[in-house]
Amino acid sequence: MNTDTASNILPERQKKPKWLRVKLPTGKKYTELRGLVDKYNLNTICTSGSCPNMGECWGEGTATFMILGNVCTRSCGFCGVKTGRPETVDWDEPEKVARSIKIMKIKHAVLTSVDRDDLKDMGSIMWAETVKAVRRMNPETTLETLIPDFQGIEKHIDRIVDVAPEVVSHNIETVRRLTREVRIQAQYDRSMGVLKYLKEQGQRRTKSGIMLGLGETREEVIETLHDLKENDVDVVTIGQYLQPSKRHLPVKQFITPDQFKEYEEIGLDLGFRHVESSALVRSSYRAQKHIN
Repeated sequence: MNTDTASNILPERQKKPKWLRVKLPTGKKYTELRGLVDKYNLNTICTSGSCPNMGECWGEGTATFMILGNVCTRSCGFCGVKTGRPETVDWDEPEKVARSIKIMKIKHAVLTSVDRDDLKDMGSIMWAETVKAVRRMNPETTLETLIPDFQGIEKHIDRIVDVAPEVVSHNIETVRRLTREVRIQAQYDRSMGVLKYLKEQGQRRTKSGIMLGLGETREEVIETLHDLKENDVDVVTIGQYLQPSKRHLPVKQFITPDQFKEYEEIGLDLGFRHVESSALVRSSYRAQKHIN
């Protein structure tokens, strides 16, 4: 089941396979939360990113919020977030996020952000202040922080460790060979180092995610899983890359459900506490289950 076999290479304009078709979210809880988001103009990645798992996650009381604006200083080939000069930091944002979580009655919140290489602290102070604000206003809500690499600078990473989210996540995104093309300003070993450092500093649960379909081989995926395990990562998510626009990297393969299942089994055999592996898995999928 090698992912770079000819049968998996996409001809032009090939339609998505049936396992990537998404049903529209439904249910009482989803309808209620969607109404609150619209009424109070709340900013969730779930809605702005049109996440395929929005209905399921909202039904379980989980939502994802992005801080530090919506313009990134990096230009990753896979990401649909705008690249450019970010706006000034909004220091009221921690309270706004905390209030959104309270209004939506979120049980488990995932926080993420754009990269802010333009700031001296890489945005790490805003990260810490947001966690503190959420905790003050929502003491029963558990937290996952899906952080950037902060250029591997330890004093910035320490600010995350000090506020002790239940889970700290940093995505490796792709295999070593493709990192320069996929994550232009990032480094494979630096990201692995961030994950290792988090554990060395006492972070209880760490997590990372991989996208497939960018041209990686089966052997490279398995090598990446081994590297994540060697750096003491507890939870791994594995999903299908989907091209956000014609300007982004093309999808090279659609990975089959059987292949995703194989990677899940390999990950569990390696000793990961949780492995979420299927085409529609995203970083925050079933996030509330990863705190245990």
